[in-house]
Amino acid sequence: MTKRSSWSLPYFIFLVLFVVLPLLLIAGYALTDANGHFTLSNLGAFFTEPKIVNSFLVSIEVALENTIICILLGYPVAYILARRKSGNSAVVALMFILPMWINALMRTVATAEIFSWLGIGLGKGTLLFGMAYDYLPFMIYPIYNVLSKMSPSYREAAQDLGANSVTVFFKVTLPLSMPGIVSGVLMVFMPTVSTFAVSEILTNNTIMLFGSVIQEQFFNMMWNQGAALSLMMLIIIGITTLFTGKREEIAEGGLV
Repeated sequence: MTKRSSWSLPYFIFLVLFVVLPLLLIAGYALTDANGHFTLSNLGAFFTEPKIVNSFLVSIEVALENTIICILLGYPVAYILARRKSGNSAVVALMFILPMWINALMRTVATAEIFSWLGIGLGKGTLLFGMAYDYLPFMIYPIYNVLSKMSPSYREAAQDLGANSVTVFFKVTLPLSMPGIVSGVLMVFMPTVSTFAVSEILTNNTIMLFGSVIQEQFFNMMWNQGAALSLMMLIIIGITTLFTGKREEIAEGGLV
């Protein structure tokens, strides 16, 4: 225990018990049937069963729409906060994060009650509103973090070369803020695809997302197929993370 590397042992044990082992269990259930025999039929259901395919496509559609809404709303907010000259911009940014201190399920139920009180029927519109409300801070903060650290000398140099404010934004500010946008997209898009409680509450179960299908499999004790769908979701998240990670490295290198 005198070596500094020994202090990593608790973290290693934690990773094995709560990360590696659960992943192995998911893979084990996904690749076996109810009798414990090896099979790929559970994974094949992701591509062949209409209900699963349709829910995944609907989830992608909702995730894309929610991500676009969060970008359109979040980027201007982050830009304004980063350009504020006063020292309280960080406090204002924190105010957008404060709702995240409340349990997400409680926020969703409260949002549904507000729509009920206003007499607004639950559907895709209320779902997108609730999604944007839940995930907008995840878009604002990474963009704000990048913009606030951006040196004003870049804009000043562009202006000295004759660029107007619009050109400066699209040629300098926006490309340099891409790492924050990429991080925000990753933090909004993938959770939207895999969520289930928000869609069930804000659509009254009229819209079933991919996360709801996975939850339904486990609720009906269909562990193998539920594990297979979860594994497919993990694979998609992993591929997306690798792709966006490379894009972020390129953006930070100034090659966007």
